[in-house]
This record gives sequence, structure tokens and C-alpha cells, in this order.
Amino acid sequence: MTAAIRFFVCAILALPAWAQIQDNSFLTEEAYNQDPGVVQHISIFQRDRYDQWTTSFTQEWPAPNLKHQLSYGLATIGSRLGDTSLNYRYQVLGDADAKLAVAARLTATLPTGDWKRDEGYGAVGYQGALATSLVLSPQFQEHFDLGLNFVPRARNPLGGRTDVEGFSLGHNIVWLPANRFNVMFETVLSRSRGFDGWENSAVISPGIRWSYDFPSGLQIVPGIGVPIGVGSSAGDRAVLLYLSFEHRFRAASGQ
Repeated sequence: MTAAIRFFVCAILALPAWAQIQDNSFLTEEAYNQDPGVVQHISIFQRDRYDQWTTSFTQEWPAPNLKHQLSYGLATIGSRLGDTSLNYRYQVLGDADAKLAVAARLTATLPTGDWKRDEGYGAVGYQGALATSLVLSPQFQEHFDLGLNFVPRARNPLGGRTDVEGFSLGHNIVWLPANRFNVMFETVLSRSRGFDGWENSAVISPGIRWSYDFPSGLQIVPGIGVPIGVGSSAGDRAVLLYLSFEHRFRAASGQ
């Protein structure tokens, strides 16, 4: 093995032995809201085949307990700000310890991106999503997503306005071959109508994630994914880097 691979393996084996990794998928949602008193900061960096970087930052807060979660998301295309999302998520069923968990999300997107550069829609948009997480065994978890989006009278960079709408289906199978180390395989299918009519998209993304857990309650989760277009999206490819910090901000007040 090269020195880099040896270093990576030693770093994984040296991780402190703490809890499982949850709510850290890259392209899909896991149905686990934030625990009381715990906040999460999520950053995703993605570089496509044209060498363009897109990034996102999401911060999730319990409001004030497990049943209710508030979050916001900021996106950039290159060095410029895209549209901003404000999210509310309700824990319909289960929690991080349950074999079955379900969460529903409502999102409003604000037109903070430059629609003239095709970096935003120039109008307020709306999203709805339902996430389901299932523990199959101590080594395998499965996650399913259904999402809908609608942006009325979005601005076209070429002129005029049109409604943008679509839906997506997501699936993620997570394998835990070792403590604090996961292998994931995500699939996202979507169909949307925008300025150029209806379009289909299909992406698969193998990836890995691992965690550093500390006695203070801080958990750091880095990850790497490789989104690959298939079918009508064949030829699309990217590299995705993930980084999450989760820590306690006050004493838990119950659920």
C-alpha cells in the first residue's frame, strides 16, 4: 500500500469506539431529527466533470425537541450565492434508536441567487418531502425518500416566466462493516419541468463515511461520494466531499 492508503487505514482504526453514524447521507435524507440540545452543521462540496464547484451548508436545530426541527440551507455556484432554503421537519414516527423512523419536511426557497446567471429561480419556491429509515440488521440500514418541488413563475434567464415543478425518488443502502465506518450506495431518480420542458435524471453514488466521536459529545463525520449519471444522465460525474459537525449546545430538556 502507498503511504496515503496506510495513513487512511490507520486513521480509521484509531477512531474512538462510540455510537453509530446517523443522519449523514450525501444525496438523500435519513429520517432522524436532531436530539434535544444538539445542533448539526453540514457542508457538502461537489466538483463536476466541467471542474465547476458547487457547495452547500446546512444547519439543523431541534425546535425545541425531537418532534420538531428547523434548519436553513445556503448554496453557492462557484463563488456566488444560490437560492436559500428554510426548512421545517416533523418526526412522524420513531427516533434514532427505532427500527423504523419516518420524517416529513416542508421547505420554502428564497430567491437569493442571480437568476440572470441561471443560479437561482428569481421567485419563491416550495418543497415537500417524506423520508423513511429502516434498520434491517446491525450491519445494514435502508433509507427511502419522496420529494416534490414547485416554483411558480420562475424567471427564465432568456426572458419570460414559467412554473418549475418536479418530483424525486431517493434510496440509500448503508453497510456497517466496522464500528464508526460506513459504506453507502445512494440512488436518486428525478423528473422535472423547467424552462426547456420535461427532463429526467438518474444518479447513483457509491460513498464512504466515518466518524470521530469525542467524550464532550462532539461528533465529526467526513465522507466521500462519487455521483455518476446513468440512463438519460449518462456521462455526468462528480466528486463529492462531505463534512459534518454535531455537538451539544445545552442540556437536553427531554423529547
